[in-house]
Amino acid sequence: MSEHHHHHEVSGKNLFITIVLNIIITVAQIIGGILSGSLALLSDALHNFSDVLALIIAYVANRLSVYPSSEVKTFGYKRAEILATLFNSSILVGVGIFLIVEAIKKFFHPEVIDSNLVIWLGVLSIVLNSASVLLIKDDSHDNMNIKAAYLHLLTDVLTSVAVVLGGVLMYYFDIFWIDPLISIIIAVYLIWASFGLLKESSSILMQFTPKDIDIQKVIDIVKTQKEIENLHHIHIWKLDDKNIHLEAHLDFKEDLSLSLSNKVLDRLEESLKKEFHISHTTFQCEYKRDDDKSIIYHHDKEQS
Repeated sequence: MSEHHHHHEVSGKNLFITIVLNIIITVAQIIGGILSGSLALLSDALHNFSDVLALIIAYVANRLSVYPSSEVKTFGYKRAEILATLFNSSILVGVGIFLIVEAIKKFFHPEVIDSNLVIWLGVLSIVLNSASVLLIKDDSHDNMNIKAAYLHLLTDVLTSVAVVLGGVLMYYFDIFWIDPLISIIIAVYLIWASFGLLKESSSILMQFTPKDIDIQKVIDIVKTQKEIENLHHIHIWKLDDKNIHLEAHLDFKEDLSLSLSNKVLDRLEESLKKEFHISHTTFQCEYKRDDDKSIIYHHDKEQS
């Protein structure tokens, strides 16, 4: 428990620092983009602004996720971070589409740009975003929400490198169409990087079976318990990016006492945790019960 608390504190402190750094970058790039006339710089500023929003949401969700459960919130705020991830990735996809539309317009009407300002502000963004990436890198490995923020920041470093390269080409060769081209590259990368997180967070909220769990293999593990006849009405889902839940009906071969069935369940839970990292199980124990034995129960049967 203390280890989890320590992880939360580290994430919170480092996230707060990255928020401050990204506000500095965003303000500098918006002013610089307007003064220089660079869409690439404004694109990078919008990208950074979406990061500020993403980081603030990540920070709040990170604080909320450790709030305890209660009678009216039996899961607590465990899914606050998943909602934040879905919101962040959706915003980024929208920003990416907007930037592509604007860049296409400017591609056909290139303008003279103050490339000096583009280069220096691009360099500032690279330095501050690199610092932000290093601050939250460790926390991104086992937390989907921090990973979303980490991906945002890593993308910012790469897009700022592209902005600087574009500034150099404009400064030495007067190739001003490179500015909207870089905007399109930034936007396409932004959409691609966000889509995976959008898909993953949606699947958790829709309570889909985790992609790395094969239900047939779960059934095979359960059937290794000699006391169990079959497993049916299975539901496997992720509560958040760490906790996997399983619920199912178990048919026993004999009319066992509660104490003996508990021993079977203890062995079963141990096997499932070891094999599939399932952290919480709810089993309905049955003997010669006349119910639907479908592995996956179809709820529309009830309605009909």
